[in-house]
Amino acid sequence: MNSIGSIGHKALTWVQDIGLVVIAISTVIAMGVEVLAMYDARTVTLADLLLLFIYLEVLAMVAIYLDSGKLPVRMPLYIAIVALARYMILDMKALDTWRMVGVAGAALLIALAILVIRFGHTRFPYGKADGG
Repeated sequence: MNSIGSIGHKALTWVQDIGLVVIAISTVIAMGVEVLAMYDARTVTLADLLLLFIYLEVLAMVAIYLDSGKLPVRMPLYIAIVALARYMILDMKALDTWRMVGVAGAALLIALAILVIRFGHTRFPYGKADGG
């Protein structure tokens, strides 16, 4: 039974690694498409830069996971904050007051969650038995 578990673990690890490589390749392709769009438009907007930043964060998250085998919970939260900021910048004129307050409140809640997670990691660090 132990060998079946070992084979299953290796198979899942391979599938996971292939999925991460697909995500990385797709992100690089999306970055290339965005750079070409900026080149064709002959302009770079803040929304373009924030989108490229999101792509870089995704690549960094994939790299961290491939290096350590662990996904920091804060990385997707950082990406979410940048995505919310990009949404507000792109649709600033179309957003009504309550929607803008809602998006800003969501960004604030995510930032507070990051602070709580950071505090928890420094105040209550993982031990070796906890997988840290």
